[in-house]
Amino acid sequence: MRIGIDRMAFATTNDYLDLVELAKERGVDPNKFTIGIGQDLQAVVPPTQDIVTLGATAAKKLLTPELEKNISTVIVATESGIDNSKASAIYIKHLLGLSDFTRTVEMKEACYSATAAIQFAKGVVALNPQETVLVIAADIARYGLNTPGEVTQGAGAVAMLISRNPHILTLEDTTAAYSKDIMDFWRPLYATEALVDGKYSTNVYIEFFLQTFTRYQQLTGRELADFAALTFHMPFTKMGKKGLEGLLKDRNDEVAQRLRTQLTASQLFSRQVGNLYTGSLYLSLMSLLQNSDLRAGSRIGLFSYGSGAEGEFYTGILEDGYEHYMNNIQEELKHRHQVSVAEYEKLFSSQLGMNDRDIEFDVTNDPLPFVLKGQKDHQRIYEAK
Repeated sequence: MRIGIDRMAFATTNDYLDLVELAKERGVDPNKFTIGIGQDLQAVVPPTQDIVTLGATAAKKLLTPELEKNISTVIVATESGIDNSKASAIYIKHLLGLSDFTRTVEMKEACYSATAAIQFAKGVVALNPQETVLVIAADIARYGLNTPGEVTQGAGAVAMLISRNPHILTLEDTTAAYSKDIMDFWRPLYATEALVDGKYSTNVYIEFFLQTFTRYQQLTGRELADFAALTFHMPFTKMGKKGLEGLLKDRNDEVAQRLRTQLTASQLFSRQVGNLYTGSLYLSLMSLLQNSDLRAGSRIGLFSYGSGAEGEFYTGILEDGYEHYMNNIQEELKHRHQVSVAEYEKLFSSQLGMNDRDIEFDVTNDPLPFVLKGQKDHQRIYEAK
């Protein structure tokens, strides 16, 4: 039985920041951001949006009444949880109007957990082929104003349906996972911004990619020539390039050139949105599929990484007509609203965060279909507009 990704959809906020403007405001050479880090624009989050509203918005784009009938499970992968106990999946399931006979759960392991969610979803479908699992990777990357990590912030959600006879990508059985207790990036319970050792984390990322790819080769006997493309977790697009070049080194043959070309295609959307944490790998996959000419039957490699640290390399075979089962991301990104650095800073500081007070937000100007109205009696209030 073929099991894999049947449909995909992406959602981000309506506001964005031009990183050239941020560089000028911070007294930094813009090339450090646009070339050194590989980012051009960054999603800016208003207080009326969080992982629940973004996740629900992404899911709404791919659901139909017929598809909803088969959803047995909703899994939200995130490191931006809004409650230490209650799963964000329950809020999203409610906003989407899904059946009460639906399993809901939230998963966490830094940026890796969406991949674990997909593997678990594959198991659910293998046991119950009539069922479909909705996997949502939703995150808001925050490092703070005027910090070294500021340029690698971002926000968004990728929603995926995992089912039998998928229309986008059939997942192959062999995977290679690798984990170690490493402090390269973490966020204590009392913090709203992450702590990170940037250079160390980059080195760990490359090591985990090489370890998992080598292990995969040992298990399958496959070579680089067997791949049409490799996709990467991209907290910033230069990270994916570092991973690929760590594997290719000085290699410049036809296979290496093809993989570099496809990497560029996979970076385009991330350059315009920023860091999605759990969703970054899957936004890069959507970018590859919407900005390249890959054919049905092509094998795509996916490297997932989450600090702390865990990595996994796995593969999928592209299905015929895959391009018809995703939303047009580039077209949607054209209609966002640019904010100034001052506006960005105000919005950044207006988040609900760990506030314990009752608060009500003005949702009038938020164009997304789901909004966070505020908080009352320690309970977040959501609305479907």
